[in-house]
Amino acid sequence: MGGFFGAIANRDISYDVFFGVDYHSHLGTRRAGMIIHDTSDGFQRQIHSIENTPFRTKFEKDLSKFHGNMGIGCISDTDPQPLLVRSHLGLYAISFVGIINNSEELVEQYFSDHSHQFTAMSSGKVNSTELLSALINQKDDIVSGILHAQELIDGSATILVMTKNELIAARDKFGRLPVLVCKHHSDGYCVSFESFAAEKLGYEPCYELGPNEVVRVTSQGVDQLSPPGEQMKICAFLWTYYGYPNSNYEGRNVELMRYRNGAIMARDDAKRGIAQDVDYVCGVPDSGIPHAIGYANASHKHFARPYIKYTPTWLRSFTPPNQEMRNQVAKMKQIPVPELIKDQKLLLVDDSIVRGTQLQETVEFLRSCGAQAVHMRSACPPIMYGCKYLNFSSSKSEMELIARRTIQELEGDEGQKHLEEYANADTERGQCMLKTICDKFGFDSLGYQSLDGMLEAIGLDRDQVCTYCWNGRE
Repeated sequence: MGGFFGAIANRDISYDVFFGVDYHSHLGTRRAGMIIHDTSDGFQRQIHSIENTPFRTKFEKDLSKFHGNMGIGCISDTDPQPLLVRSHLGLYAISFVGIINNSEELVEQYFSDHSHQFTAMSSGKVNSTELLSALINQKDDIVSGILHAQELIDGSATILVMTKNELIAARDKFGRLPVLVCKHHSDGYCVSFESFAAEKLGYEPCYELGPNEVVRVTSQGVDQLSPPGEQMKICAFLWTYYGYPNSNYEGRNVELMRYRNGAIMARDDAKRGIAQDVDYVCGVPDSGIPHAIGYANASHKHFARPYIKYTPTWLRSFTPPNQEMRNQVAKMKQIPVPELIKDQKLLLVDDSIVRGTQLQETVEFLRSCGAQAVHMRSACPPIMYGCKYLNFSSSKSEMELIARRTIQELEGDEGQKHLEEYANADTERGQCMLKTICDKFGFDSLGYQSLDGMLEAIGLDRDQVCTYCWNGRE
């Protein structure tokens, strides 16, 4: 996915931007960038790969070169950014988080007159940030350009722009991601995805953008440039997986949601008569842990950590060149506590089950360590559709998703017509899917959180939350 952070003040804000972006590192693992603006020396920019090295390590050496009273930075799982753009709108920096599904169509429709060219990624696809800026440049001012681009894009675009005088922040058309403006206790303002990132740097949240809203941020305050729309579809995965535990979105804290979510799963298991006799309830590190705590507390079972993810030397997601080495790395990260595994009945809670590959390895690992039983719970419903808004659970084919693949194995193309029924554990098809996955992965039992249960845990009106990954409804 990704995230951005920007700051503006009557002082040097280089360190604020550096640490602010660093606090968004959990949102992406591929690239990161910073642009700082100084009134005398102009724009300074650096972009680095962070695939195998954390943001802070990559950018520490650049800090001595950065200086200025305004800056933006980002973590990106797509193309290198922020970009510096020169056009009839002036020189500006731009970063965005989202996805443009119709990029080829937009290029063909608006830029096929042989007078435009775009930087191509290694895949051959157009650089999305560059395409976004080209759409913005079709209008006579940046705000009109942003609204124009968001109207044309199939997908989503949450945008942060820095001119020579101001920051301009725009939340996605349907507010799929949060954007906060925060005021520093002494001087200046910042724009952030994550509330805790701003608060740790001495800022306090003062304004949360609505869907499709555009604001100007200066060292003096915040001005609305375009009002919010009425319809919001914020991503539910912010609470179940992506969001950092300390963060709040639309007034709902991530960690508390996960506790409630686990408790609701335990409650519903008990109601359905499938509560398991287990010795320990365990969370799959890291984002599965709070869901498991909620489940353990509500079910009055002991919470434990039968294995720990080793992080001192495996800080990042690491992608070796071949599958054999990937499997070896996954095993090396899992350090068991034998006393909590051998001859024990365990119930694991994970934030989600997407393809299931790593989960299968975890179960085999626990079995090899002597676990008597391994029960599995997913903190969200079966994922039936690849995300087309934020790249979560994106895949070359939806048949890579374990739920869809299992349905295809069970019933072929006919099964794909009954996805909603398969997602319901109280139906015959739903039970059949659960049993098949259990048999394949070696679980003693399997349960998914219901869509109603997850939405109850979030606590927002269900019409305000994006549930596309589970039910395909926009």
